[in-house]
Order: sequence, then structure tokens, then C-alpha cells
Amino acid sequence: MSVWDEIVGQPGVVDTLKQAVAAGSGLAPASSMTHAWLFTGPPGSGRSVAARAFAAALVSPDGGESESQDTRTAFAGTHADVTIVATEKVTITIAEVRDLVQQAQRAPSGGRWRVIIVEDADRMVERTSNVLLKAIEEPPERTVWLLCAPSPADVVTTIRSRCRALTLRVPPAAEVAALLERKFGVDAERAAEAARAAQSHIGRARRLATDDDARERREAILRLPTEITSVGMAVVKAGELVDLAAVEAKAVTEERDARERAELLRTLGAESGSTLPPALRAQIRQLEEDQKRRSTRARRDVLDRAMLDLLSLYRDVLMVQLGANGEIMNTRFTAQIKSMAAESRAESTLGKLDSIGRTRESLAANVSPLLAMESMALALRR
Repeated sequence: MSVWDEIVGQPGVVDTLKQAVAAGSGLAPASSMTHAWLFTGPPGSGRSVAARAFAAALVSPDGGESESQDTRTAFAGTHADVTIVATEKVTITIAEVRDLVQQAQRAPSGGRWRVIIVEDADRMVERTSNVLLKAIEEPPERTVWLLCAPSPADVVTTIRSRCRALTLRVPPAAEVAALLERKFGVDAERAAEAARAAQSHIGRARRLATDDDARERREAILRLPTEITSVGMAVVKAGELVDLAAVEAKAVTEERDARERAELLRTLGAESGSTLPPALRAQIRQLEEDQKRRSTRARRDVLDRAMLDLLSLYRDVLMVQLGANGEIMNTRFTAQIKSMAAESRAESTLGKLDSIGRTRESLAANVSPLLAMESMALALRR
């Protein structure tokens, strides 16, 4: 199985990356390969997967054309010559970038290239990006930087001007469904439904196809508009959404937080529950601060997914109201969609779509999640 099979619906990108790998081996013009790349595309386009596939091909003896120990470890981020930064916090810190710059100076340990992937390059503030700039301007001969972001505008100009840009698109739902069938053994009907519901977002489609709890939570969110019939109910449902986000974020992070704390205590030679000297307490506090930032991002991500699901629902309602010929994304909710379309006008639906969009912007600007959800719920009131 080739590493390129992991990249869904991006034939032009695959061709470009194959040329670059060949150039690195002297089998194609040297101009096809460069030391810094910027992968951009909307959420779900697979930009991080494309970066990992490229890294796997660069460190693989056969250019990633077959599965091997090198390709498996490169994808997992455990290969000695591949470093992956995929932050679960709100921002990437200067300390993390400085560590990457130091790693970039090392020669590859076993292959032709040392590859550094930054999956959330848009989460670097300007002063952090400036730390990275020098390393990208004058990298060691065998080091390759792969940066990922939603759009070129999300990366500071000085960084993106020194990278070769690759733009990915959201893949067709049929290709995402085929991936779910082939790689995860999902039956065809469920795979197609998950791909449509996830709006071709590969990661979200996989979760909906393989996780019954995730599917049930999504269905509860899509029923929300029919349940908000008064101001009081809007406040109640907004609170439920925020509580749901907190519970889901805790489920995702709690076990990992405990494991990280136990591992740090073990590394410091301390026992859980014992009194620590001031120097060691500072390291524990730093870990707790990092974990708190990660939890904050997890809650935001859960709420953002909920709003994306609501956007897809109202998009379906608008299509029915306008008599458009496009395919309904939420086929399990066809009856509800037709009912919502019949009881309102397209202008009202557009207003609700705008309200959800503004709420997403508010959350990104660090507005209180509860206030943002209450404002949105009031706008969605029947």
C-alpha cells in the first residue's frame, strides 16, 4: 500500500509531491524539491495527512510506494528523522518553536532527510513565527519544513513567502466514503451517510462512522432547533451545549492529564501526594497550565463542531426552501428539514446561518462560551 493512498481526492497535490520525492533522489529536476512547504486547505481537506504522507515518502527507501517500518513510524510521528508538532493548546509557544529550530540543525540519523511538520502553523503568534523565520530562511541542506494552515493568510507574510504553497480542496463525499469502507471496514450505507454528514471532513466522517456516541451527540444537536420554543428554553439549551462540551473535553483529556502528571512525577523522582520542593512544584504548575490550555481548546473544538452541524442543517433547510437540486447532507433528518422549511422563509434561514457564523467568530475571539451559545440559541428560537 502506497503512502499516497492516504491522500483523498487530491491528484494534483499527489503528483507535485511525487515529483519532489523523485527530485530528492536525483530522479527529477532539482527545482521540484524545496526546503519549506505550506499545505493549506479548509478543515477536512487532509492537509495534515498530505504532510505526513510526504514526510513518510521522503524518509522511505522506495519513496513511500510500499508500506514499511519507515512509513508507519513517520505517519505515527515516532520516526527518528520526522518531528510532528500538532498542538492541542490554543497557541504554539516560543519554547516549542525554539526546540524545533534546534532539532532542524541535526543531520538525519538514518535517511536522506530530516522532516519537521507543524500541523497548526496558524496557531503561532507573530513573535513566535519570527523565531521560526531564520530557520526557514537558512535551513541545513537535508532539512525540510512542512507547515499546515487553513489558508495562506493564516501564516505571517515573511513565513509564507519562503514556502512553496500547496492548496488542498475538500474531497468529494464519495471518495471519503470509499476510504471509510476500505480502511476502516465501514459498511457502504453508513460510510456514505457519515461522509455527507461530515461535509467530507475525513476525520469527522471517520468518527461518525465508527463511534456510536459521537453520532448520538450529533443527532441531539440537530434536534436542538425544534426544541427551542421560548427564551427560557433557549437559555436552558445553551447551557446544555456548554455542559456537553465540558464533559466531552474532559473525557478526551482527563486520562491523558493524569498519565502526564504521573509520568512527570516519576521522572522527577517524586511520589504522588508527597510534598514537593519549590523547584519541582514549578514544573508541575507548568504542566497544569499546559493541560488547562489544552482543555480550553478541546471545549472550543466541541462547540465549533456543534455549530458546523447546525450550519449543515440550516443549509439543507435553505436548499429545500429555494428548490435547489443539491444533495441533502442530513438524510436521517429529512422530515425535520422539510418541516422547518415549511414553517419559515428563506430570509429567516439565512439570518440563522449568519447568527451561527457570528457565534463561531465570537468563540474564536475568546468570548464567554455560555454567552455566545445563549445569543445563538435566542437567534435560533422558533
